[in-house]
Amino acid sequence: MSVSHKALLTVTRSLVATALVLVTAATSIAMAQDSDAFKSFKQLDGPAKMPKVSAFSGTPASSGYLKEVRFDAKLSASSDVMQEGLAWRVFSPIAGPDGKLPLVASANGGSADFQLSPGDYFVNVAFGRAGLTKTLTVPEDGEVARQTLVLDAGGFVLNAVAGTDTRIPTNQLSFSVYSSDVKANGDRSLVMSDVKPNTLVRLAAGTYHVVSNYGDVNAVVRADIQVDAGKLTQAVLQHKAAQVNLKLVSQPGGEAVADTAWSLLTAAGDVVNESVSAYPTMVLAEGDYLAVARNKDKIYQRDFTVKAGKNADVEVLMRAPQAPDQRNEAIDDPD
Repeated sequence: MSVSHKALLTVTRSLVATALVLVTAATSIAMAQDSDAFKSFKQLDGPAKMPKVSAFSGTPASSGYLKEVRFDAKLSASSDVMQEGLAWRVFSPIAGPDGKLPLVASANGGSADFQLSPGDYFVNVAFGRAGLTKTLTVPEDGEVARQTLVLDAGGFVLNAVAGTDTRIPTNQLSFSVYSSDVKANGDRSLVMSDVKPNTLVRLAAGTYHVVSNYGDVNAVVRADIQVDAGKLTQAVLQHKAAQVNLKLVSQPGGEAVADTAWSLLTAAGDVVNESVSAYPTMVLAEGDYLAVARNKDKIYQRDFTVKAGKNADVEVLMRAPQAPDQRNEAIDDPD
């Protein structure tokens, strides 16, 4: 699938960081072609790729004969017929003793062929989180026309960098997708959570609010991303954050001192994170911080600055440093 244009999305600000989203909107997707981009990514929370299957599990009409009905689906009215990634379900409109509509037939893959007895049905087709349901009547006489459903759906693939272009390890990055509509209490409806980078998310056309978490402290960015029917959008969010390794040392470049408790504060004095480790590692949003290390009956501290995309080791010395730009203090612990 070829890329036709690039656009810079307007990005909302979070309390701790800002995001810059670069989006590549692909041209209409030809699902029947081998180069189809939707085949290049693992589907999230959808049916696995399977050959077409048909099943009938119900009581045929008294006439005892079945009619063949063929179903196709498209992402948009102008798209080609989809060849994979679909989940088909056919239900009877009459609820069973449990109050649920009985499943009459099902299929996974692309187009589906069902053998159905004359009567009324609900037909549902799902493409990831996008879906469509229509009613179908199979007549007693005559053939049943080929059924084509238009999903009005597309998808996006998410990733992120730190700073301008620093790659973020995939195990430190996750995304959550929300509805663009804001409720009266300020919340949004969650569409899906814990989406991994480079995963194809299949959705109905519309605008979605994406939240990206880098690490698990305070590096968060947000962006509104548009999903167009029949198109794949590739979005890269930019985190203004970096990974920091803290060490309490007796001399510059020395080994980390064990049995150290850490508190990390913002320049305003708010506690960001606490841990007990000789060598804690964390991802922090860009800004100024104070690292406080407690070891035995002493407390040591150091101011430092996090710059976007600049991973760094921060050493807190157990004695007053010679360098004027490294301000450490050793304080008697009142406890």
